[in-house]
Amino acid sequence: MQPMLAASFGRGAPTVPEKAREHVRRRLAAILFAGHGRLRPGDEADNFASVTRLVSEIIKPQVLKSGGNIIRWTGDATLIEFDSIIEAVRCAAALREAVSQSNQAMRPEQRIGIRMGINLDDIIAEGGDVFGDGVNIAARLEALAEPGSVYVSEIVRDRVAGRLQFDFKDLGPHRLKNIAKPVRVFQLGDEVAEQSAPLADGGGIAASPAGFDDRRAIAVLPFVNFSGDPEQEFFADGITEDIIAMLAGWRSFPVIARASTFTYKGQTVDIRKVGEEFGVRYLVEGSVRKSGGRVRVTVQLIQADTGHHIIAERYDRDLTDLFELQDEIATTIAGAIEPELLKFERDRIAEQPQLNEDAYELYQRGVWHHYRHTKEDNIEAQAYFRRALVLDAQYAQAAAALALALCNAAYLNWAEDAEANYAEAYNLAQRAVSLDPRYPAARFALALVSSWSGRTDRSVAEYKEAVKLNPSYAAAHVMLGAWLTYMGEPEKAIPLVENGIRLSPSDPRLFIWLPSLATAHYQLRHYDQALEIARRAWSLKRNWPLGLPYVVAGYVQLGRMDEARAALSELKKLDPNFSMVRTTLERLYKDQAGLKHLLDALRKAGFE
Repeated sequence: MQPMLAASFGRGAPTVPEKAREHVRRRLAAILFAGHGRLRPGDEADNFASVTRLVSEIIKPQVLKSGGNIIRWTGDATLIEFDSIIEAVRCAAALREAVSQSNQAMRPEQRIGIRMGINLDDIIAEGGDVFGDGVNIAARLEALAEPGSVYVSEIVRDRVAGRLQFDFKDLGPHRLKNIAKPVRVFQLGDEVAEQSAPLADGGGIAASPAGFDDRRAIAVLPFVNFSGDPEQEFFADGITEDIIAMLAGWRSFPVIARASTFTYKGQTVDIRKVGEEFGVRYLVEGSVRKSGGRVRVTVQLIQADTGHHIIAERYDRDLTDLFELQDEIATTIAGAIEPELLKFERDRIAEQPQLNEDAYELYQRGVWHHYRHTKEDNIEAQAYFRRALVLDAQYAQAAAALALALCNAAYLNWAEDAEANYAEAYNLAQRAVSLDPRYPAARFALALVSSWSGRTDRSVAEYKEAVKLNPSYAAAHVMLGAWLTYMGEPEKAIPLVENGIRLSPSDPRLFIWLPSLATAHYQLRHYDQALEIARRAWSLKRNWPLGLPYVVAGYVQLGRMDEARAALSELKKLDPNFSMVRTTLERLYKDQAGLKHLLDALRKAGFE
């Protein structure tokens, strides 16, 4: 068997798709999408309270009774999954009747409208969420419906006709946004008259509810082999499969399964049409070209609806061990895509006006503030994360992000009670892990908080678990290396930190990561390297103090005392009493000899 053919059957074909399926799986499901809101304008807080009561007192009990599962509630819409289409339709009818009866006891301005769409189709389940055309069609049907109405697709009507005592009115075929073929729509019975008024703008239902049909998913198209060498076909497929598996490991963005994207193998694609078919916002495409003993791999991350290239990278490598080369390239590509995609997504949301309360949007707005690394933005970030958790208490991403924000506020002296922050952050990080044990960022949050709260063994174990879950998780590589330095093992730290930076060389957190590398070099007495790296970190963000101690100490160790004192004066501007730097160093360093080595140099420059 030829080497690349062996690679395909021995590794790429069975193993990687199985790994991807751990995170992304398809199943047939009945989807009920319910939109709800006040029928008349009113106070925003009252509107929200009314909808909250609707969900807790009517929707949840009825869904539980019908054997359904509420996937998500965004304030003005609820997404529900059923194993049985019969139960989905019965539940919709019962909800419509229950809302109607509830409204009879309310004043007209307090009444709630509910409208629903039901579809039966394959869905993609990932990270506690579901998406795909099975969900999209249900959401589009809900958007068509009037308050008090239930609209269903033709397949739903066909499955329940003769089995339930309901009449269906044929509304004809409709073209639904982002759905390739027209869908024949049926109305279940008649609409409830007292719910038939348009929903109020202030508490109404968005035509495209955020988080359901405007998906943030990503699809990786098969990499094209431009080599003219059939063996490279397996190499290209293997890279594609590995990237799919690694991106699925983030659990931050749903990733379309290989079986779906590989239907485009060998075809010339229209990016916009592919994006519409899969219902995704982002696409990855690339190519492989062999020349002699070298191979060139190109990759582009593209915004599907506009064709805008977010990143375009090229990787040239020697053709040596093909397994190792495939691993290295796929890991590098996934590591490059992750921070750019997350940054693009949070910038996209931050630029838009906030029109409603949506947990995902609130989370992304919080992340945008979090990455600005100021006290004021940290406060804003915490507020957004808390609001996201109020809307969705099971939101592991928001819980992990709030834990990180609280931890940052504590160690940067932005919190009134640092120990209270650490305690809450630790509880939140544990909660995030319990909500989604395979979410790498939850493990990372627990590791970081454990580092700062003195739980050394837990910290190392969680950093390692984060890397295991997502080998391209740059921040986890860096912080694991940093922690090893604080434990007295700087020689082990350097390759970890360097690998993390290599995975994400333009990461917005680089000014935080570089001091970790400077620390390891300083403890190994590589003073020139430590100084150069620490100065680079300081140049990236002048208001971040934690790299400056290694600038000062590096100058001292090299005998450049005037420059050491000048750098110390800059540090004093950021931390007038050096209290934050001193507390930080004493809290992190477990290697007392290493701490003394640093403090002795700082004191020679005037550190008190």
